Amino acid sequence: MNSPKTDTPTLVREGEQLNVANLNAYFATQLPDFGDITEVSQFPGGYSNLTYFLKTTHQKEYVLRRPPFGAKHIKGGHDMGREFRVLSMLHKAGYPKIPQPVIYCDDESVLDCPFYVMQRVKGVILRAHTAPKMGIEPPTMQKIAEALVDNLALLHSIDIHTTGLIELGKPQGYIQRQVDGWYKRYKNAQTDEVPLFEQVHEWLVKNLPIENPPSLIHNDYKYDNLVLNSSDLTDIIAVLDWEMTTVGDPLMDVGTSLSYWSEPGDGAFEKSFNLTWLPGNLTRQEFADRYAEKSGRDVANILYYYVFGLFKNTVVIQQIYARWKQGFSKDERFGGLILGVHSLSSTAAKALERGKI
Repeated sequence: MNSPKTDTPTLVREGEQLNVANLNAYFATQLPDFGDITEVSQFPGGYSNLTYFLKTTHQKEYVLRRPPFGAKHIKGGHDMGREFRVLSMLHKAGYPKIPQPVIYCDDESVLDCPFYVMQRVKGVILRAHTAPKMGIEPPTMQKIAEALVDNLALLHSIDIHTTGLIELGKPQGYIQRQVDGWYKRYKNAQTDEVPLFEQVHEWLVKNLPIENPPSLIHNDYKYDNLVLNSSDLTDIIAVLDWEMTTVGDPLMDVGTSLSYWSEPGDGAFEKSFNLTWLPGNLTRQEFADRYAEKSGRDVANILYYYVFGLFKNTVVIQQIYARWKQGFSKDERFGGLILGVHSLSSTAAKALERGKI
């Protein structure tokens, strides 16, 4: 295996620069020990919130998170204050696998949007475009995949009542609200007719399951939201991107993770944004079975949750594509995402045809 490299930021993309003068002025009044920003770069990957690397005159390293440019029309999305609150609550609860939150700013005169800052956690992030080049041996890849599943089960074991995390959502009726809410978001961002998507939505409505006892759910749990120990890739040292975290049926979280989990025989689009097809990874069914073993939960109806995960991801991709088509984003990656809307809708429909994940 090639020596794993710590996740490294790159040049800030065109049109996504930060106002450093405003940031320095803000930090000078709010965090006197922060120092002046001497370096700004941007972490690659991701289609949602933007993530920046900041280095200061005190030689300290931070990460700044802000919504994407042009996202103000997406009501209820990209809530920086909520993401910061989740990190703060988890930190207070003693959950160790998170970056320490530093400050949240809702004064839009600074960056024209709310944002927050957290400490940087140095480690390796397995991304779709870099992991295949690392030469990870199949036995190691299998252990990493198992660690990912085990950590998800551990996350779902956090007591949401004693920690106060229950305040993050209303678990009763969560699944139906999610199906209805994501469909409404799709309609608000729709650009093309996608009959298979409509069929999948109809199936989800007609087959709503009985909900499981609620837990904290991350809602975007996947390889590129995990920071791994560079000395031992099977050791997860931090979980990132808590923007969609809430409380609800934990199998909704599992389904979302499975919807990112492509296998070697899956389509090119699905394989383009993840690395789960690399040799050594678990299959989707092995993922579900291991989760059942570690959590003690019944996954007999996991197909529903997998299909919902694909449905939700389709809507997210549609929203990003719509933002690009309306000229709010110049990121060239977004121009072809309408193909992803069709592809994921087809993947969900085919899963329903074969009756398994």
